[in-house]
Amino acid sequence: MRVEDLDYQLPEDRLATHPADPRDSARLMVVDRSGARPPEDRVVRDLPDILRPGDVMVFNATRVIRARLAGVRADTGGAVEGLYLAEEAAAPGGCARWRVMLRGRRMKPGVEVALRGRDGSTCGVSLWLETPIADEPGAWVCAVRGPGGDLPAESLLERFGQTPLPPYIVKARSRRHDAGDDEDDRARYQTTYARPDAPGSVAAPTAGLHFTPELLARLDRRGVERHEVVLHVGTGTFRPVETERVEDHPMHSERCWAPAGVIDAVRRARAEGRRVFAVGTTTARTLESVAGALEDGSAAPGPGGVTLDTRLLITPGYRWRWVDGLLTNFHLPRSTLLAMVGSMAPDGVEGLKSLYARAIAGGYRFYSYGDAMLLEPAG
Repeated sequence: MRVEDLDYQLPEDRLATHPADPRDSARLMVVDRSGARPPEDRVVRDLPDILRPGDVMVFNATRVIRARLAGVRADTGGAVEGLYLAEEAAAPGGCARWRVMLRGRRMKPGVEVALRGRDGSTCGVSLWLETPIADEPGAWVCAVRGPGGDLPAESLLERFGQTPLPPYIVKARSRRHDAGDDEDDRARYQTTYARPDAPGSVAAPTAGLHFTPELLARLDRRGVERHEVVLHVGTGTFRPVETERVEDHPMHSERCWAPAGVIDAVRRARAEGRRVFAVGTTTARTLESVAGALEDGSAAPGPGGVTLDTRLLITPGYRWRWVDGLLTNFHLPRSTLLAMVGSMAPDGVEGLKSLYARAIAGGYRFYSYGDAMLLEPAG
């Protein structure tokens, strides 16, 4: 597939910079995967009326961490923006080390970046650049020094990190002279069912942002079977395809986990002819990665389920193993997410782009804080 096949034009006013309020009032385009029925315009809170008793919905219960960083270079005073990626092994002497993506001029080993809190004041903790990370442009291994620098990363990020909104939302807000509210984003750029024991994502599994506790309870009463997996969403979710062939794109790796009970439930549903829906592309990627690993023998389910690092790239022509239907937002052009959804849409990517054109004409809102599409299996 050529990367040009994933292109489309989005008017500026269709890019959502704030989420629907309430969450489940977001619009929902219901699409028959076979193309036998025309698309239908609904809202997310209609899901219990659309789904059937016995359907299975699987959610990504990862928790977004306050990974966005702001700082200043100690040598020049220049502003530096950063994104926490992961913890590294501690340095000699017990100093914590992080993998951090940094944006600033002439970054090099030995540079000190004094981190700032959410109020703009320095917080006493600094990042000292050690080595660049070869396969992650702009990313560095950094020593973390200062009072509390040896604390777990999540504790420090709670003190001075900010909500890691996608760059396109930050830029669009700036163009619209909208400062935003980090505390509001902290609540809204997090699913209501995110597990306290599953922190690690630097981007939200955005299809899940539409669910309220009340909607989840209505799905339960409808007889929809709900299950959770965990995939920690990394920076690769923002990375556009830059190769001529989509299949040549160097896919990012993400850690995912499917509990044994979820694996059993999905297998049982498929054996009984019941439908399995993934809430979001990250959930779909987890289920299909685990299914593929079990199929080829590279993984075996133990009492704790299956944990693996996935680089699965799904493009049109992919043979879906476990996932029958998908709830997803409207994605960026030239993205691997668009290719994945195109593999499930009627008439492939061209059919998906026709649906996107329909959504644009109909006033749907796009991207992470935007509206949703439900790709429903035929029958």
